[in-house]
Amino acid sequence: MTHHLPRIIVVSLVLAAGCGPENPVAPGQHPAWLASVIRQLETEPVANPPAFVARYDYKGQVVYYVPPRCCDIRSTLYRTDGTVLCEPTGGFTGTGDGRCADFAAERKNEQIIWRDSRGNS
Repeated sequence: MTHHLPRIIVVSLVLAAGCGPENPVAPGQHPAWLASVIRQLETEPVANPPAFVARYDYKGQVVYYVPPRCCDIRSTLYRTDGTVLCEPTGGFTGTGDGRCADFAAERKNEQIIWRDSRGNS
């Protein structure tokens, strides 16, 4: 059992480092969960216009916006911890789920984090 102790300590430290109310993200860096979202977008067919992920300031918090890929699909607005805040646009009505109806008017400081370049050859 004692030969496993160093591994248990290392694993415990790694897991504890990820705990807390929010993993702070240094300026110019992006949350780890966002890489998974981007990888998923890269596995999907090329959208027209190309898919992108944008970072905004919205109501005092940093959020990440993934626009709808097509017609009746809603966009997704993520908090910095990767949880979905709302679906501000798209869907059958074009107005998303209604929980962030003021997103387009209130968002500030757009930064395009990633843009799909597969269709731009």
